[in-house]
Amino acid sequence: MKDYLLALDQGTTSSRAILFTRRGEVVSSAQIPFSQHYPQPGWVEHDPLELLDSQLRAAALCVEQSGVAPGQITGVGLANQRETALMWEKDTGKPVGNAIVWQCRRTAEFCTQLRRGGYTDAIRAKTGLLPDAYFSGTKYRWLLEQIPGARRRAERGELLCGTVDSWLLWNLTGGKVHASDYSNCCRTMLFDIHKKQWDEDLCRLLEVPMGWLPRPVENSGDLGVIAQGVPHLEALAGVPICGAAGDQQAALFGQGCFAPGQLKNTYGTGCFTLLNTGETPVASQNGLLTCIGWGLGGKTTYVLEGSVFNAGSSIQWLRDALGLIHQASDCDRLAEEVPDNGGVYLVSAFTGLGAPHWDMYARGTLVGLTRGTTKAHICRAALEGIAYQTADLIAAMEGDAGHKIQALRVDGGASVSDFMMQYQADLLGVPVERPNVVETTAWGAACLAGLGAGLWKSPQEIVGERAPGKVYHPKTDRSREYARWRKALNRAKAWEEE
Repeated sequence: MKDYLLALDQGTTSSRAILFTRRGEVVSSAQIPFSQHYPQPGWVEHDPLELLDSQLRAAALCVEQSGVAPGQITGVGLANQRETALMWEKDTGKPVGNAIVWQCRRTAEFCTQLRRGGYTDAIRAKTGLLPDAYFSGTKYRWLLEQIPGARRRAERGELLCGTVDSWLLWNLTGGKVHASDYSNCCRTMLFDIHKKQWDEDLCRLLEVPMGWLPRPVENSGDLGVIAQGVPHLEALAGVPICGAAGDQQAALFGQGCFAPGQLKNTYGTGCFTLLNTGETPVASQNGLLTCIGWGLGGKTTYVLEGSVFNAGSSIQWLRDALGLIHQASDCDRLAEEVPDNGGVYLVSAFTGLGAPHWDMYARGTLVGLTRGTTKAHICRAALEGIAYQTADLIAAMEGDAGHKIQALRVDGGASVSDFMMQYQADLLGVPVERPNVVETTAWGAACLAGLGAGLWKSPQEIVGERAPGKVYHPKTDRSREYARWRKALNRAKAWEEE
């Protein structure tokens, strides 16, 4: 029976592919890491060709080891790291420069100029975003300005730009499709989320030629087919691409948060909390972003979003930079060896603070150290710090929504930490629900592909496919620790002068 769905989940540090049955069961998966480049402090880059190769190889390996014939795959869905900006030649597909990763802060000074110039309200009204180096638009401007000849070539129509979804679509379809789905378009700071189109005034403000940008499309439907001759995917030629979404919207979809008021948090390289607000965009009064969740069948679902720039990456920092742990799971084990954090707090603002603080100049801060501090205390502080920043986001969401949340659905690699999930439930005072399969980003992309291919007629049909997971109920009042966290947070803010 032709009811398998292939999800390509292109992340910040690795590319994955997962083959699902229509019930969400994982048939096979493959994951291939790729290099991170840090040419200057606060700068983060990827090699576009290495990123692409890792994704294509992961897809090929996933299908090969599954034993499923390519003809049994109903469709392919894409999920991707958002805001990462790329530029390539229209005729050859050759990248022009490295990709500027979403974490990169190289355009912070220009964003400060936009704020000081009084453009914040105009940008927020159209895009739901705030001027910040996080978003793609200022990265496009940087590429045009800093790469010799790029602006002239772009204006002549020789170059194209896009986020990772566009880069994958372009290459998977053999250069036939230059498009970007609504959930990725809305993260550029160039897209009018009400009209669902590129905004001429914003493109002029950021000096980005409109003809350079990909075509905006809904998140489910005909997005092309895998072309003949795509490296590693020769066997998949002709398989339709039927769904695409930025990783966080894909996770919200995969969690089955189809009703207004439902929300999820993904614990990945960063933390991302999204609240479904229905077909009406809600303007945040608490430093959150208003975005498009997805567009399906002519209807648009909006979300409120907040983000923690460094979550799982703080655990990687303990492992790779400090050498305190050998593998990520050691952090969880060490955290449970001590009864408390010993007064140690880690604010992982390595690349600034996201919502609701929006401090591009904040930096990572470790406070409360004594001669009695051990690596177990620091590991516990890292996990607690992720939970504290998530609690900050959800408090802002409750302020915008006007009511307390009833539960939090969680996913992402770091959500496997029982310690952190229990601590999160204690902080929030509500149940934390983790699904049986935590790879909900990939599952969301698969679901969008299934809808686009006609496997289901509506999102509501998918809800019954979701397997139950584990629920963490609040056990302890953490208000005292939370108050101390806020003191540590203030130490990290505005570390560098603007």
